[in-house]
Amino acid sequence: MGSEESKPAAPTYNPEFDKPWRNFKWNQKSELKKQLEEFSLCNQDVKHIKILVAGPIGAGKSSFINSVNNVFQGRITSDAPANSSSGHGKSFTTTLKGHYISRGKIPLVFVDIMGLEPDTMAGSQPEDIIKAVYGHVKDGYKFDESKPLSHEDQQYASDPSLSDQAFCLVYVIPANTVDMTDDKLIDKLKIIRHRISENGIPQVIVMTKVDEACPLVNKDLKKMYYSKKIKEKMQVCHDKLGVPMCNIFPVKNYHEEIDTDDDVDVLILKALDQIVRLADDRLFNSSDTLKN
Repeated sequence: MGSEESKPAAPTYNPEFDKPWRNFKWNQKSELKKQLEEFSLCNQDVKHIKILVAGPIGAGKSSFINSVNNVFQGRITSDAPANSSSGHGKSFTTTLKGHYISRGKIPLVFVDIMGLEPDTMAGSQPEDIIKAVYGHVKDGYKFDESKPLSHEDQQYASDPSLSDQAFCLVYVIPANTVDMTDDKLIDKLKIIRHRISENGIPQVIVMTKVDEACPLVNKDLKKMYYSKKIKEKMQVCHDKLGVPMCNIFPVKNYHEEIDTDDDVDVLILKALDQIVRLADDRLFNSSDTLKN
């Protein structure tokens, strides 16, 4: 009797594509940085355009703002206090606060808000985020988890100017946990997306913690657009929130580093360039009647 036929070995999983699935120039840091430093808004009456940053607790909202500042300062900064705890707790950001980039030299200001939570009466409320987009929430407003800001509140701005309004909403979503995001939290984000999409407010996803989501990228950041895992995570973001893939940017925030890095910087700059241009396009098409 012949020997038992050997079974063919199962094919090994290859974590990367043969070629990058998104064209990306890693040597464009100086070019992008110069463009942004020289960028001028289409409306000269608006000195700094507002960008609202939203997302779940622990996603890296404040760290992203700090990382943007790091690029232009050439050093590690901490203008937006970030929670250094790795555990799941309450949002470290509790008040609405604007953060100017490169000490106000870049014509935009990021507005950091309290993190979103799945529970109905926890974290920032969708209505507060929507009001903040339309400029109805004054700087320094302390978020109240039990109820959104009302028209009667002293922190409510009834007649916001263009400078008070946000012209792009940035969702910061962690790549390492996006698959497990609670449906209730996604529902909150969808409410916000639907309400501001009605008035054409552009939306961008900044997908953080890519190094924790993909070992390939953890080892070499330049493998970002070869990574099957990163593309899968971006697709999940698209499927859950409906933001076009072209407006989803994977980045690595500065976390434990003590010096800046060109590869980290160029990913952040490319995301920022798209955010600023989308916001400026919206500003161009807007008027003082854009209120909600």
